[in-house]
Amino acid sequence: MKKFFTLLLLAFSICGFSQIKGKITDESGKELPAVNVYIENTYNGTSSNELGFYELNIKSPGKYIVVFQYLGYKTQKTTVNAEKFPHVLNVTLAEENISIPEIVIDSKENPANAIIRSAIASKKQNSEMTAKFNADFYSRGIFRVKDAPKKILGQKVDEDGILDSTGTGIIYLSETVSRITYQKPDKLKENIIASKISGNDKGFSYNTARNTDYDFYENYIDFNINMVSPIANNAFNYYKFKMEGTFIDENNNTINKIKVTPRRDSEPVFEGYIYIVEDSWAIYAVDLDIKGYRMQEPIIDVMNLTQNFSYNSNSKIWAKSLQTLEFNAGLFGITFTGKFTHAFSNYEFKQEFEKKTFTKEIVSIDKEANKKDDTFWDAMRPVPLTDEETKDYVKKDSIQTIRKSKTYLDSIDRKDNKFKIPDLITGYTYKNSYKNWSLKYDGILEFPTFNTVQGWNLNSGFSFMKRNPDENTYTTFGVKMNYGFAEEKLRAVGYFSTRLNNQTNSYLYAAAGNEVAQFNPTAISGIVNTVSTLFFKDNYMKLYDKTFGRIGYQQEVVNGLTLTGNAEYSRRKSLFNNTDYVMIKRDKEYTSNNPLAPDAHTLPIFETHNLAKASITARINFGQEYISRPDGKLNLRNDKYPVLSATYEKAFAGSEKEYEYDAVHARLVYDVTLGNKGEFCINLKAGKFFNAENISFADYKHFNGNQTHIGQSDRYLNVFNLLPYYTHSTNDSYIELHAEHNFKGYIMNKIPLLNKLKSNLVVGYHAIAIPDVKPYSEFTVGLDNLGFGKFRMLRVDYVRSYQNGFQGDGVIFGLKFLNILE
Repeated sequence: MKKFFTLLLLAFSICGFSQIKGKITDESGKELPAVNVYIENTYNGTSSNELGFYELNIKSPGKYIVVFQYLGYKTQKTTVNAEKFPHVLNVTLAEENISIPEIVIDSKENPANAIIRSAIASKKQNSEMTAKFNADFYSRGIFRVKDAPKKILGQKVDEDGILDSTGTGIIYLSETVSRITYQKPDKLKENIIASKISGNDKGFSYNTARNTDYDFYENYIDFNINMVSPIANNAFNYYKFKMEGTFIDENNNTINKIKVTPRRDSEPVFEGYIYIVEDSWAIYAVDLDIKGYRMQEPIIDVMNLTQNFSYNSNSKIWAKSLQTLEFNAGLFGITFTGKFTHAFSNYEFKQEFEKKTFTKEIVSIDKEANKKDDTFWDAMRPVPLTDEETKDYVKKDSIQTIRKSKTYLDSIDRKDNKFKIPDLITGYTYKNSYKNWSLKYDGILEFPTFNTVQGWNLNSGFSFMKRNPDENTYTTFGVKMNYGFAEEKLRAVGYFSTRLNNQTNSYLYAAAGNEVAQFNPTAISGIVNTVSTLFFKDNYMKLYDKTFGRIGYQQEVVNGLTLTGNAEYSRRKSLFNNTDYVMIKRDKEYTSNNPLAPDAHTLPIFETHNLAKASITARINFGQEYISRPDGKLNLRNDKYPVLSATYEKAFAGSEKEYEYDAVHARLVYDVTLGNKGEFCINLKAGKFFNAENISFADYKHFNGNQTHIGQSDRYLNVFNLLPYYTHSTNDSYIELHAEHNFKGYIMNKIPLLNKLKSNLVVGYHAIAIPDVKPYSEFTVGLDNLGFGKFRMLRVDYVRSYQNGFQGDGVIFGLKFLNILE
């Protein structure tokens, strides 16, 4: 019986390795990559790799007609009588004879335009033919680096030795095999049965089908911004078309090759070629380039997208069989290249799917997906590896084996754990890599800041962290310290945090100690306040002393609903200015640290008091989708729906009864993309305090103002750019609105000369309404995505404010790179 099962397994293994394989070249002997190879009248196909080799899996011996399809070359059909495996079939393809058809000259109509109009008129019908299907999916992603330096900012770039002497080599290689169920426009169910990352046997590739849906039958294709399809309804507003010629495919279809040229260089458009089938007007193939600046990704030089479609004479459907996405990018003199290969096969087209086929779980990864051996991959991989890729797997797997060993990890730790005198300033970490724990000293090199209460102040700290890489959880605790030189006081806060469960995103955290706190924690950053104070003698940061103990817990209760609970007991004490130091002498004096009495330097904002506070927050991501991984759950926000959060807060056990209160707060955030006309975003807040007539100013609702004319965020959806920081703080009811529309180049790209800026027009509206005060509002208009070359981290806005009539205006300079320094 044991021999019987051995023979049975051997038979299955032979079936799994039933292959027609070989090499594809042109007539000069040049290897042809990404050739579409499939069995005639089926959707069983594969592709050649970068060296022209292919492997076509078949289920059993027999007679087959194999089709070889490659843009620019004649499609070739070869009859194969495959009885022994592997069956070797090398193929030479001849260049396509593209002919210009005889055309009756009509000065009013470009022949290519007529074909594009027919394709546009027929795209709904052609799209619906592939609207619902099951299919096998394979993806491979590879990134290479060229000319990488030995070190960047003193840190060694290639610690693993994977690059050659010129700084060139593969830095990432991964593969995915899955079964997908799809319904247009965006319903997906994908089960990943195999996932492989070079040098990481515990990782799972993100090369999923959800990121490969580039459908040119739609008006727009998402590449960071919506790119206009060459057969979009409004395509003639963005493209010029030229007839390059026609050829006859293996099914006697006439294929039209159309050159696609942008009308304006700076708009979100493609350029290259689209191939349209005569009569049906279906897409036969696309070969299109995307310039990085056109999709507002300046780091990318150019991206090339190709798609090949296979025809089945039984179903009469042209279905996408092969897609490649290649790019060149560069930064700081380092060149990156990448390529993603996506192969679709074994289509099963459906009229309808059963109810509940599609759920919020759009991708699931099998528990054993990253444990498949080479035998499985050799049988299932539709696109064979190149020698370079094979060597990369072997090399990095060997490196991983060495780097995971206790002997190696201990030897690296012995080297890295040596303490040096400069570590007293720069920081020091002691690691036990084998047991996944570390001790860290932060040093004192964090950017020092200045405020009028503390003067110059420095931060440092100590921490311990223990990780569980198998469950993707961790525990950390430590202490953060802050010393103010003018105040001559050291403050310290101890903290504890643990990630309990990566499936429900559960966290438990606690902290206790003494700190200086802003009345509005997000009012002004330390860097911006430092510059405002030292150079302009404007001390906008208002602080109080807080000694506290806090505990909190967060967990996703059901998909899309997360609950967060917090409890805190604190003692609050007013603080006063301790320095009048300034770098540039100015005649004016510093204002006081009391935000309500700028000239009263000795008047406390409140009396010292104690108070307990507890809150619970529910956050709902409507329509939230997710990816299920063996090591956790990855939530994906559904852009069709808003995110709503609601908080109930209660203050109690105060040293004085008047400090106690109840409050409710709500917030709604919504982003929507409007075709190629940009992105509209809204942030709406509202709230109400109860029994709060005499509460501490620290507990008021504060609004994010700005008196510095400097912006730091990517979008101004949580800030008023001309509002003084604390003029509208309230302990009553409030409504706050921020709305912004970024045209993503839709207008600026069409304006001569200004389109050279490659910038985005942004308009916004901001408003506050509180009791007994006239509503405050701001109107903004600005340019985003400004900068030089590949560094575009600047923004400029003109702001006009109103409150019972015109209030004032100003210019805001957005310096988004400041976020890196915080």
